[in-house]
Amino acid sequence: MERSRPSRQELIRQRRRAGFVGRRAEIENFRANFARDVTDPGQQFLFHVHGQAGVGKTSLIRQFEETAREQGAPTAYVDESAHTVPEAMAAVSRQLAAQGHPLKVFDKLLATYRERRHEAEAVAVAAQGPPGAGNADGDAQGGGPSPGSMIAAQAGLAALGLLPGVGAVTGALDARQMARGADRLRGLLSARLRNHDDVELVMEPVAALTPVFVRELGAVADEVPWLALFFDTYERTGPLLDTWLRDVLVSDRYGPLAPNVVVTLAGQTALDHRCWADHLDCVAELPLDAFTEAEARQYLATRDIVDERIVEVVLRLSGGLPVLVSTLAENRPRAAEAVDDPSDTAVERFLKWETDPVRREAALAAALPRSLDEDVFRTAVDPDAAGHFGWLCGLPFVTGRSGRRQYHEVVRTAMLRLQRRRSPQTWRARHRRLAEAARDRRRECADDNDPARPWGGERWVEQRLRETYHALCADPHAALDEALADVRDAAEYERPVVRRVAEGIRQAGEDADAPEVREWGERLIAACAEEGSGLAEVLTALLARPGLEVAEQARIHRLRGREYRLAEAWPQAFADLDRCLELTPRDAAALLDRGLTHRYMRCFDRAAEDYLRALEAAPDSVDAAAQLGEAYRLMGRFEEAVTAFDGVLARQPRHAFTLASRAVCLRRLGRHDEALAGLAHAIEINADYAWAMAERGATYRDTGQYALALAEFDRALEVNPAYVWAHARRGMTLRAMGRHEEALTALGRAAGLRPDDPWVKGERCRTWLEMKRYEEALAEADEALALAPDDAWARTARGLALSALGRCDEACAELTAALQLAPDSWRITAARGRTHLLAGRPAEALADFDHALAASGPNAVLLALKAGCLRRAGRFDAAHETLEAAHGALSAHVMVRYEAALLIGAREGVDAAGSVSAWQSLRSGGIVDGGGGGHEGDTYGLAGVAAAVAGVVSRCALGDWAGAEEETARLLDGAAWAAVAETELGIRDLARLPGANAERLEAVRDGLIRRMATAAGHLDLPG
Repeated sequence: MERSRPSRQELIRQRRRAGFVGRRAEIENFRANFARDVTDPGQQFLFHVHGQAGVGKTSLIRQFEETAREQGAPTAYVDESAHTVPEAMAAVSRQLAAQGHPLKVFDKLLATYRERRHEAEAVAVAAQGPPGAGNADGDAQGGGPSPGSMIAAQAGLAALGLLPGVGAVTGALDARQMARGADRLRGLLSARLRNHDDVELVMEPVAALTPVFVRELGAVADEVPWLALFFDTYERTGPLLDTWLRDVLVSDRYGPLAPNVVVTLAGQTALDHRCWADHLDCVAELPLDAFTEAEARQYLATRDIVDERIVEVVLRLSGGLPVLVSTLAENRPRAAEAVDDPSDTAVERFLKWETDPVRREAALAAALPRSLDEDVFRTAVDPDAAGHFGWLCGLPFVTGRSGRRQYHEVVRTAMLRLQRRRSPQTWRARHRRLAEAARDRRRECADDNDPARPWGGERWVEQRLRETYHALCADPHAALDEALADVRDAAEYERPVVRRVAEGIRQAGEDADAPEVREWGERLIAACAEEGSGLAEVLTALLARPGLEVAEQARIHRLRGREYRLAEAWPQAFADLDRCLELTPRDAAALLDRGLTHRYMRCFDRAAEDYLRALEAAPDSVDAAAQLGEAYRLMGRFEEAVTAFDGVLARQPRHAFTLASRAVCLRRLGRHDEALAGLAHAIEINADYAWAMAERGATYRDTGQYALALAEFDRALEVNPAYVWAHARRGMTLRAMGRHEEALTALGRAAGLRPDDPWVKGERCRTWLEMKRYEEALAEADEALALAPDDAWARTARGLALSALGRCDEACAELTAALQLAPDSWRITAARGRTHLLAGRPAEALADFDHALAASGPNAVLLALKAGCLRRAGRFDAAHETLEAAHGALSAHVMVRYEAALLIGAREGVDAAGSVSAWQSLRSGGIVDGGGGGHEGDTYGLAGVAAAVAGVVSRCALGDWAGAEEETARLLDGAAWAAVAETELGIRDLARLPGANAERLEAVRDGLIRRMATAAGHLDLPG
């Protein structure tokens, strides 16, 4: 048999509804809204209740909750206890689950976020100067800002509301800087978290969590007639939730929101027009004012207070504010003398009819903490009141959940004012007692903290904030210095806490009526909110305080210099760090910071100077020694780097960063076995050390062990799927193996992860060149140059592509520009010489080949090209002498043999025995690459299409016209301009030899010229 009687909970709710008076119009409008169809233009999905403190907003919200439940709606309530957007979503999810509507997928993702965020915080602590993302030279541990510093910067910026999706938008940190910092942070987190989705979850928790949250809200909404969400104390949570809530409700950013979701906001102020201006037509405004006299009388009547004298006193003392009316009516006074007290203090309004002096004093003392649990209550009150916490929680002006309680703002403010004026000595004594208790609890938490991170634990931080607040209230002037030192310490050790410290200072100044303290708090909060400046403005405010000791000035300059470094504001960073070192010349931390700033600007020699000075000041500094070795490595001073790293390892043999960086130096010195051993040791220490894995892959690649190299790159990418350098080096290895399509795919992944990296685009361009797909190479080079106009390789690659396409004048201009950027590159000089040659400028070509040979040493390709220029000029002896320089293995190179055959023919005639023998050797003996200078895949095009040219020309020289026609057809099948042009030049050279069949050769040349005209798009060709 079903029970028809109501439950106890239902009876309680009925009593409360019966006792709630006033606001009838608001409640009826809210109830009527549920009767409308979601498609009805009059149906409202967003209500905004607003009015001054004590006007009854929270009480009305609770009535709205009951009304929504009566309509079959699950409800959730969020207030200022939610400090972040994820916490707000978690509060909604928790309450819906309690009502039988769990958001299971969201809860699972939220649990993952909390776990991964904890791991990310561990990374932030540990990562001080570890390897980073690649730089323009493909150095995975290059000179840019370290991921460790960037994760600290990101965390600090997020806490100060300066990250997209979390708060205000930065000013000085432009989009480019933010993107660069975010990319570095992603790389570091990827090495720790493995899964790309987990990295994004930590980097952008709101963006990752909200679509799932909205989707699951929709699933709940599909099962019920309505779903009602309430956000109270919105004057406090609005700055945090505004943008997110607006996007959830009125945009498609996070996916469609179910139409039967109704949201109510309640706060003291109007909605922020900067956020809501375009959507105010969607908001149903519900402004609240004090009770009318009729409403107040009605409320008192429900409490059986009808005596006119009592009613009049309540009306006078309350001013109609519902919270005061409720408090004064709580004990239902009966006698007129109970209200005949002449006191007009606000506290007397709240406690007028509480006759127990112990309880009255306990209620006053318990107002001193900003929030309290039973432990704090026992500390605040006198011993004989220690058992009254339960009674206190039942007072109408005390609210809270999960064991934490807070006084209503109006009530607490009045009680604080009364105690401060009534007995300053008692005020100070009670605050001191609360400060000492918080200090003792903080010390109990100290064992949970990393000694290097005193501000790292939440429990420690909470007790320190309590201690500072109460110390300021007890003695504002004496405690202010220590409170401001807390701001500085938080800025150094736990940057997200800075705003909380500042808010505590402001509130202590307000509550203790200490103008100097209040002004400091307001100044610091304003600095935190300053767009584009973040902690730098906070430190600027601290620095402006008169009377600072020299050591304190130096420390603040150092911290501000660090902030500017993290913001990549290099001049400001140097100015502060220089000033710090003027004040304290042997400050090792400042020297290390300035060294890092030089390093990130790629001024490695200056960085090394600072690291050496840091070691003089602090000889045992492992960080300074490791960074010195790193600076030497980045300067290419590998022997010195190894020595510096050896010093670090003598003190810390398991310093993985040092082991790996030392191994890279050994690789560059050609000591590959030692490098592999060092990298193996680093990976043994840190099994997820993706950078060391990728460097081991690079070592294998250097030794030609391509399969092992690929395996290491794959291993690194399994740890860190977003590791750009590993993707790129994997692509370069595949290219070296001749697997060009796979190489493009791998390099494409790198480009997708870092689309603004010219180095990656340059490597893709190199691959297109080797594939002889010159249009694609030209387009890739253009993209690289758009990002980095002074990139020598991108400029070279563009010239090579233009040359291959027959645009020789443009190509020479690009290669000349490249030489201005890299004047010592013999390969660029040789490539320009070859372009001059194809353009019919042999003198310029000869000059370039001479310069290139002077820099490169013996090189078969260059010797053959130079000999050809000399031969065409009739300088046969000089040409012969040049070819003689190609001795040993170089003499077997196809281009040397080809040029030797032409030189014999020029001297003896094409039909001479020596000439015929040389041509037969080329045709039937196979084409041998005897070493052309060690270039990979002939990217620079120096060897050109030597085999194809020799194949066609040798057959023509021997009169094998059918074979020549077959080779020519094979050559013309999709060949680029340069390939055809080199063959045409070879036929032209052959036609000039004594005894050559000029008529047949001209026919062959004519076909080549036509094809060149088609490939180049013009007929202006060398004759």
